[in-house]
Amino acid sequence: MTAVETTREDFAALLDESFGSADTQEGSVVKGIVVAIEKDLAIIDIGLKTEGRVALREFAGPGRENTIQVGDEVEVYLERVENAMGEAVLSRDKARREESWIKLEKAFTANEKVFGVIFNQVKGGFTVDLDGAVAFLPRSQVDIRPIRDVGPLMHNQQPFQILKMDRRRGNIVVSRRTVLEETRAEQRHELVQNLEEGQAIEGVVKNITDYGAFVDLGGIDGLLHVTDIAWRRVNHPTEVLNIGQTVKVKIIKINHETHRISLGMKQLLGDPWEGIEAKYPVNARFKGRVTNITDYGAFVELEPGIEGLIHVSEMSWTKKNVHPGKIVSTSQEVEVQVLEVDSAKRRISLGLKQTLQNPWEAFAEKYAPGAVVEGEVKNKTEFGLFLGLDGDVDGMVHLSDLDWNRPGEQVIDEYRKGDMVKAVVLDVDVEKERISLGIKQLAGDPFADAGEVKKGAVVTCEVSDVKDGGIEVKLTGTDLSAFIKRSELARDRNDQRPERFSVGDKLDARVTLFDRKARKVQVSIKAMEIAEEKEAVAQYGSQDSGASLGDILGAALKQRAGAEKED
Repeated sequence: MTAVETTREDFAALLDESFGSADTQEGSVVKGIVVAIEKDLAIIDIGLKTEGRVALREFAGPGRENTIQVGDEVEVYLERVENAMGEAVLSRDKARREESWIKLEKAFTANEKVFGVIFNQVKGGFTVDLDGAVAFLPRSQVDIRPIRDVGPLMHNQQPFQILKMDRRRGNIVVSRRTVLEETRAEQRHELVQNLEEGQAIEGVVKNITDYGAFVDLGGIDGLLHVTDIAWRRVNHPTEVLNIGQTVKVKIIKINHETHRISLGMKQLLGDPWEGIEAKYPVNARFKGRVTNITDYGAFVELEPGIEGLIHVSEMSWTKKNVHPGKIVSTSQEVEVQVLEVDSAKRRISLGLKQTLQNPWEAFAEKYAPGAVVEGEVKNKTEFGLFLGLDGDVDGMVHLSDLDWNRPGEQVIDEYRKGDMVKAVVLDVDVEKERISLGIKQLAGDPFADAGEVKKGAVVTCEVSDVKDGGIEVKLTGTDLSAFIKRSELARDRNDQRPERFSVGDKLDARVTLFDRKARKVQVSIKAMEIAEEKEAVAQYGSQDSGASLGDILGAALKQRAGAEKED
């Protein structure tokens, strides 16, 4: 073999090897040299005696400019070694995408941040260019708080965290919020380390809510609760604070785990509760302003930072079941009396009614027992009547004090709500707030005015009612009434008939029971006849002497009749 033949064989082998390697490079990223720039195209030599054209726009992109020049070495994606025009088919975009995916996969595996540029807004979020690879940024992952204007964030390179990757589908989901939260947590941790409980610091009111205000302490927020703004009652933080206002606060508590900071403004001022017992002694009276009204009472401000509670039971002597708002009103100035001071619990109990005269004491001074008063029937109950009296107090007439003779359950039906009624004051118990009244006492006690009525006496009675079981009678000359049962109407059974009497008839009867304490009186015609019979027998003889009972009674009756004629 000649030298020329050897050279040809070697060249052919090298050429085959070269073309063979080119075949293996299709579908991969190769390096090339920019040999020329024509209008909007770059001519790139990738070796192998092959050149290709790439649009200049592929060398630019979101957040980066086209700075390609002749002689620059660039990486391009080789799709085919030769097309119909004999040129290589190249792509800078695909090269960058391939290169970017490799880097992104490594970053995703290592949980590292990547840099990209938000360049477009789509449904549900935004698209981000991660140096050639396009990722989706959900709207919820843009910032820690919802933002209205995303303009300042567009077309600026910034860090992102990859949440999900799927190379087969070409999907990448990133988050900007995660990076911000991590950065913020680092900053908060560093700031919290430089703060101490008890430290006084200035801050700016950032946000106001119903329960307090958030104060920016230079990169970290602290909560100033509404109860820690001032010693006095603050119904809403806007009464004292405005957004953007610079305030001096004291750090009350720091939670190093959650990085939550509790702040206070009132703690920088003197505690008005120190020495409170000496300033507001029990039973002393002061003036204050009503600041708040609840179902159970009203709060009164005695001085800034010092409030006391008037419990509903201490608001009025007489209005027991009334809402406090019907007795006092907000901002009203009232005089109160100190009832109790508890400095440990920071409580002062106040009384409003104690500054007014006790109406039961006033009534007792004006009306002694036995005095006659007049009042309106306010209520009827199962145990008596309630009358409205002077001083807005009520007095009670018990059922037993309605009538001397009739049961109270029967008499109370005669009274109606709103009736004006007179009564006698029986007793006033100031401590128990009770006034006892009596209506029957207006007429006097018939047992006290019974005169000569006593057990065994014969009295004249007038029939007031005739019933099947007997007759109702009234003792003449008294206010006493009695009921004579059928069996007591006569000694003779045949005469024990109520119908033989009429209303208005007068008759004599003997008193068989007279009990002042039990308030009972009983009379009997039968007892009187038996007593007269015994007396006649004793005076005119007995049946043993031969005289009949008729003879004896006849003589006694004649004597009695003669005595009546002489009278």
